[in-house]
Amino acid sequence: MTRLQVAVTGLGVVAPGGVGVKEFWELLTAGRTATRAITRFDASGYRSRIAAECDFDPAQHHLSPQQVRRMDRCAQFAVVAANEALADSGVLGESPPERVGVSIGSAVGATISLEREYVVLSDGGARWEVDPRYAIPHLYHHLVPSSVAAEVAWLAGAEGPVALVSTGCTAGLDAVGHGARLVADGEVDVMVAGASEAPISPITVACFDAIKATSPNNDDPEHASRPFDALRNGFVLGEGAAVLVLESMTHARRRGARIYATVDGYANRCNAYHMTGLRPDGVEMAEAIRLAMAEAGMPAEEVDYVNAHGSGTKQNDRHETAAFKRSLGEHAYRTPVSSIKSMVGHSLGAIGSLEVAASVLAIHHDVVPPTANLHNPDPECDLDYVPLVARERRVDAVLSVGSGFGGFQTAMVLRGPAGSGR
Repeated sequence: MTRLQVAVTGLGVVAPGGVGVKEFWELLTAGRTATRAITRFDASGYRSRIAAECDFDPAQHHLSPQQVRRMDRCAQFAVVAANEALADSGVLGESPPERVGVSIGSAVGATISLEREYVVLSDGGARWEVDPRYAIPHLYHHLVPSSVAAEVAWLAGAEGPVALVSTGCTAGLDAVGHGARLVADGEVDVMVAGASEAPISPITVACFDAIKATSPNNDDPEHASRPFDALRNGFVLGEGAAVLVLESMTHARRRGARIYATVDGYANRCNAYHMTGLRPDGVEMAEAIRLAMAEAGMPAEEVDYVNAHGSGTKQNDRHETAAFKRSLGEHAYRTPVSSIKSMVGHSLGAIGSLEVAASVLAIHHDVVPPTANLHNPDPECDLDYVPLVARERRVDAVLSVGSGFGGFQTAMVLRGPAGSGR
């Protein structure tokens, strides 16, 4: 079957340090960090008391009081990012509703609202049996993560395939990959694809505290997220959303759309090994990279930039380094690699879509964002991790990768639009 080329024609972002694509890109290219002490609740009793929070006021982004009451913070992020992406693309009304779909990723869904309601219904955890009389009418929407995708579908008027992808920390990449596949297979003309997460809540922080995955560098939150640095000591929790408008190239050109990039390859694998553990040889990630590059028909030598998972844990950073060497060979040593988690934290399911947005912007602007806080490179991570300062260079092809609990490994290849005069 002939596959259609998939174009990215719209971007929308809600991120720590700024809401909107422009603000997001300015933060990344300046190498600024948005990590700070947690303000959303009293975190004084926790091991890790830092996060990358979004300064987000739903009213400023035209969400009505009714929408705010109905939607968890995660859904609010998704709708605001989708609204920006749809406006950026100008695609609304350009295709029949049944030819428009939605693919949204999230690892933990409406965590904040579910936890808040449990506290109320259980009288602060004192009652084993909760009292349903005090439940809000929208509690079911918070329980079912697909409600986030439904909110975006209502916004976009999408009557085609609508799905919520929940594969942990690769959900953002997988949601975009799922959307791209539907476009490439001709099932839809347009997909609104991305991910959203608002996990900064007591239960989430406690879970990561329990396994000591997050950084306890509470006295210096600005420098706590340090991927590939020898002194790193865990990731920093984040939140946010990114949404892309994907179209078939034929549909995009027919309506004269601006094309940021194309999604040319996508693959995912699982290591079937351990819930949180990673083998040091990086075989499974390397296999996902190999398959994504094969689908794109792209040799290793054409990769201009690798947007790494780069969580800031020793296990992950060394696993990734091995995977890049295994899949790219000697070219791995000549290819700039960076992690935007050093600036916006790790927003679980959302981060993959934020990284795809950053990869698209790297192509659009010919700039590689830096890895902030990389002052003491780990000798076992001996590639070019673009420390501290953004780098101007020609970027025609980007490899973006993700790794998640459960052993999930995902890779995506994005290219600059052919014939664009770049």
